[in-house]
Amino acid sequence: MFGSPKPKDLTAAEVKAGLDENRILLIDVREPAEFAAERIAGALNVPLSSFDPGALPDAGSRTIVMQCAGGKRSAMAVDQCRKAGQVIETHLAGGLAAWKAAGLPTVAG
Repeated sequence: MFGSPKPKDLTAAEVKAGLDENRILLIDVREPAEFAAERIAGALNVPLSSFDPGALPDAGSRTIVMQCAGGKRSAMAVDQCRKAGQVIETHLAGGLAAWKAAGLPTVAG
């Protein structure tokens, strides 16, 4: 097998349910201006440009799920976590675009 393993994909509905049940800590790896313009309620902004897997907040019993605009940067963040020995392997497939396509709410501004 070549390259890194593919991150585990979660659908927007799965992420929404996990957030509602406090089972997920959502990490938005987009840049601060993107995050400020529109975001998923409850997400924490940890930009990929300065991403440090060792500096991620303690999720307690929750699962950390990475999220970006379309899924590419969140997959990169999962890969960085794996390389750093962190057991973080899940992202929101399709990112914020998939979340909005599912008709789920965002916070603007």
